[in-house]
Amino acid sequence: MTNDNPNSPHLNRRSLLGAAIMGLAAAPFAGIGSAAAQAAKTGKQLPAVKRGTHTSFKPLKQINAGDLSVAYAEDGPANGPVVLLLHGWPYDIYSYVDVAPLLASAGYRVIIPYLRGYGDTRFLSDTTPRNGQPAALATDIIDLMNALKIEKAVVGGYDWGGRTADILAAIWPERVKALVAVSGYLIGSQEGNRMPLPPKAELEWWYQFYFTTERGRLGYDKYRHDFAKLIWKLASPKWNFDDATYGRSAKAFENPDHVAITIHNYRWRLELALGEPKFDELEKRLAQGPTISVPTITMEGDANGAPHPDPKAYAKKFTGKYEHRLIAGGIGHNLPQEAPRDFAQAIIDADAMAR
Repeated sequence: MTNDNPNSPHLNRRSLLGAAIMGLAAAPFAGIGSAAAQAAKTGKQLPAVKRGTHTSFKPLKQINAGDLSVAYAEDGPANGPVVLLLHGWPYDIYSYVDVAPLLASAGYRVIIPYLRGYGDTRFLSDTTPRNGQPAALATDIIDLMNALKIEKAVVGGYDWGGRTADILAAIWPERVKALVAVSGYLIGSQEGNRMPLPPKAELEWWYQFYFTTERGRLGYDKYRHDFAKLIWKLASPKWNFDDATYGRSAKAFENPDHVAITIHNYRWRLELALGEPKFDELEKRLAQGPTISVPTITMEGDANGAPHPDPKAYAKKFTGKYEHRLIAGGIGHNLPQEAPRDFAQAIIDADAMAR
């Protein structure tokens, strides 16, 4: 979870607090409207799909890329325009199990990697630091694109994947044709995390503080299945997912590096764990809150139980063609899995914006 930096100096903290405690306002504002209204402006419309229609991918593929051997799902024609979809914590590639077939049927080549610490993705060396800092995750994706000889892609994500997608678009805009980012602008920094929030807002981040302790590391390791399931319920309070749906994703958390990556990520945010020096320059650039110029659609569910910023607080971070879509119907934090048609349509529409 934690799909944004709660204390980023580049976002309005008062707006963020209001969003975290009260939820997003439904009223549209400049540049923001309903999914239906925005979709009417674009081309190809996707058919309706019931979430949970698909329960598996084609056999996964594996490729060495940078520090990792990356496991990934692929769908669609090999010569189609590329869409790269990135999952969050504690989720996995099954967030896109209904999205991928929709995009494949529209002619896209869809790539969905397991991030470091998930599924069958593995480190190539036992000596590589099990580093969860944002710069490392973003660099993994650039390495993957290079290994697959993908010059440019439409990139989409939520939670950790949304932050990674934002970083790619901000730092490597020449590699990102268009962006779909759930919960908008999520780039943050250690410096931004130094400022405390009011008590009610801090409560939303209870697990982050739990992970700073040795008890928290041991607890997450011992109870990771139940812990992640609790996060799912808190983050998507109106999504009545079944045990089979959760079980398919929970297997990804059995990765031998999952706990180490998770704990390092949250400790790094609070300056309680060091990053790797090779990422220092990149983190300095990210700490400046770089704007994103590629065509972008940001999205939010109307029932997101995780901390998330008010879209008005970040709209100006997107300096190119831009839309925001609020998805109604009790949609929570895992928007692609809960509203697959809306997410897939946003990918197609963002791609159209880039033409």
